[in-house]
Amino acid sequence: MNNIKLFEHQKVRAVWHEEEQQWYFAVADVVQILTDSKNVTDYIKKMRSRDKELSKGWGQIVTPLLMETAGGKQKLNCANTEGIFRIIQSIASPKAEPFKRWLAKVGHERVLEIENPELAQERMKSLYEQKGYPKDWIDKRLRGIAIRQNLTDEWKERGMKEELDFAILTAEIAKATFGITPTEYKKVKGLSKKNENLRDHMTDLELIFSMLGEKVTTEISKKEKPDTFEKNKKVAKRGGLVAGKARKDTEKELGHSIVSKENFLAIENKSKKKKKK
Repeated sequence: MNNIKLFEHQKVRAVWHEEEQQWYFAVADVVQILTDSKNVTDYIKKMRSRDKELSKGWGQIVTPLLMETAGGKQKLNCANTEGIFRIIQSIASPKAEPFKRWLAKVGHERVLEIENPELAQERMKSLYEQKGYPKDWIDKRLRGIAIRQNLTDEWKERGMKEELDFAILTAEIAKATFGITPTEYKKVKGLSKKNENLRDHMTDLELIFSMLGEKVTTEISKKEKPDTFEKNKKVAKRGGLVAGKARKDTEKELGHSIVSKENFLAIENKSKKKKKK
C-alpha cells in the first residue's frame, strides 16, 4: 500500500473502537472520495443493490458509531479496514481500481505462499526490515514464530482448539518463564493497545527465553501426550519453568533483569525525533 495514497489531502472521519481496539472509518467519506458522487447515500443504495453479497453481509461489515458531524455527535455507518476494502471492491469508479488491483495482487501472493511457505517468511522479513528492525533481531523473531507455530500445532493434536485455551496455556509458559503474564508484560513495555504484539517489542534475550519456554513445552507434550486441558496446563508450566531457571541464572551472571521496559516502539519514536531535529 506504500505506493497508493489512500485519501491524500481529503478528510475521512475515524473513531477508535475501544472494544475491538481498532479504527473504524466513516463509510460515506470513503465512498464520496472514491466516486465524487453528489448523493453518497443514493450511491451506496445502488451499490448494495448491484452487489447482493455485500448487501447480505452489510450488518456484519458496517457498524453505526457516534462521530462528530456539523450538527454535533451522530451515529454514522462505519467499517474497519477489512470492511472498507470489501466496500471498495464494489465501487465502480476509476479511483477504486488501484485498490482492486492491489487486493488481487495480495490474494495472488497469499496463494503462492501457501504453495511455498518460504515466500511468506521472506515477506515477513521484508516487513520487519521496513519497520527498522536489525537483521539479527529479525532472525530470532522469525525463528520464534516457527517455534510458536509448532507449539500451537502440538496443542491442536492434544485437543486444544479454542483461542482462549491457547491464551491460558501461553500465559502459563510466560509466567513460569518471566514471572509475569503477557498482559502484565505489556504494561511493563508500555503497550496499551490490544493489537500491539508483545514479542515485536521484546529484546533479543527476551525473545530467546520465550522460544526456550515454548520449545521445551512442545517437546514435553510430544513425549507425554497430555489428553486434558489441565494436563496441558501443567506441561506448559513445566516448560516455562525450565526457561525461567535459565533466565534467573543468566540474570545472576549479568547482574540485571532480563524483563525490560525497553521496546522497539520507544526506539522507533527516538529515531523519529532525531529525524525531525
